[in-house]
Amino acid sequence: MTEFNQKEFAFTSSKGLKIKARFDGGTVSSDGGMMFVREADKRLRLTPRAAKCIDDPRQAGKVNHAVTQLVQQRVYALACGYEDANDFESLRNDPLWQSLCDKDGQLAGKSTLGRFENRINGNSAAQINALFVELFIASFKLAPKQIILDFDATDNPVHGMQEQRFFHGYYDRYCFLPLYVFCGDQLLCAYLRPSNTDAAKHAAAILKLLCRRLRKAWPKVQIIFRADSGFCRDRILTWCDRHRIDYCVGVARNPVLQYEAEVFLNRARDQYERTGEKQRLFGAVIYGAKSWTLKRPIIVKAEHSEKGANPRFVVSSLYGDNEHIYDKIYCARGEMENRIKEQMQLFSTRTSAHRWWANQWRILLSAMAYVLVQYIRATALGATELAKAQCATIRLKLFKIGALIVRKSRHIRIHLSESYPLQSLFYLVWERLQAT
Repeated sequence: MTEFNQKEFAFTSSKGLKIKARFDGGTVSSDGGMMFVREADKRLRLTPRAAKCIDDPRQAGKVNHAVTQLVQQRVYALACGYEDANDFESLRNDPLWQSLCDKDGQLAGKSTLGRFENRINGNSAAQINALFVELFIASFKLAPKQIILDFDATDNPVHGMQEQRFFHGYYDRYCFLPLYVFCGDQLLCAYLRPSNTDAAKHAAAILKLLCRRLRKAWPKVQIIFRADSGFCRDRILTWCDRHRIDYCVGVARNPVLQYEAEVFLNRARDQYERTGEKQRLFGAVIYGAKSWTLKRPIIVKAEHSEKGANPRFVVSSLYGDNEHIYDKIYCARGEMENRIKEQMQLFSTRTSAHRWWANQWRILLSAMAYVLVQYIRATALGATELAKAQCATIRLKLFKIGALIVRKSRHIRIHLSESYPLQSLFYLVWERLQAT
């Protein structure tokens, strides 16, 4: 951190009044609203349960910082906008942050946090992903009739000569290729992969594990696997057919498929040329790629406009109107892209460690921060101005509140800024979390 000797700062005067500033305001925090994240964690018990998934080889009598506190420091910090462990060189002395982590004294610094991150292994990562599934199941009071599992991959840029570093031609850079699974707004899996692999790598195994656990909890639930054409693999579709898992998956365009759908494509073109208006027609064909074990029904969206033909294809086991399946079920998967963007808002791209499993851990830290913020959004922000807000907006408007911290022998008092503009919302969130 840059050192300075300046004791007072002068700024341009206002209405003839001199403006001067000093770092002498007492114990002040900029994160007064973070108590909501702690309250969410107290109800979900996410960080304590995640801590139990992590091996701790340290000698019990020589431990100053419990694993749970180390997990809380990193997860809460990401939710609040602090992307690096370096930030705790200052935050470790903040009494609010000490209270957030139930620590009576100084929190862990960057060195301790760095050593901790490098202790994570594959077994820990698998258990934490399983924890996400358990939290998802527990969020339902009654068994759902239908759930849709959205699978998608994204690029995660590397920051140096890291383990499993590869160049990806589509993204035109060196990156990782993490796989995410969501059901609506809820995260079920965050799995880091190298980028020199198929986008669907390990998706079949993860789908199998998820469906097995979900069917154990809800034997009669309808499960729909939804993904883009990068996950259209015969192995996945065949497994779904055999295990009563429905699917709605994009299919990449190719000459054979376009030939099979020619009647719909020509009709859309002819109607556009006759009317001059954009045309969207729907139909279905039976198609099987050479790598498929059988032919399957393919929904055809034949679209033609001033830009020319824009056909789309979807393979689906669902019965019903083709346009409804395409528009209301398949296209709804686009909402998952917003959930992945929220992972980035929580700094999932800070995979700058050298070791592979340390970077997998950072993906999971961001995922855990998302789970806590999503819990607040789902349980306390409904029908408010932040009901559909993304994580970055919730952080800015609800967590980043100036507060004076007074710590006494019997209580800790947080004096929030009197000029905070969303006081009524703050009270509503508190009231709703207390009721959960």
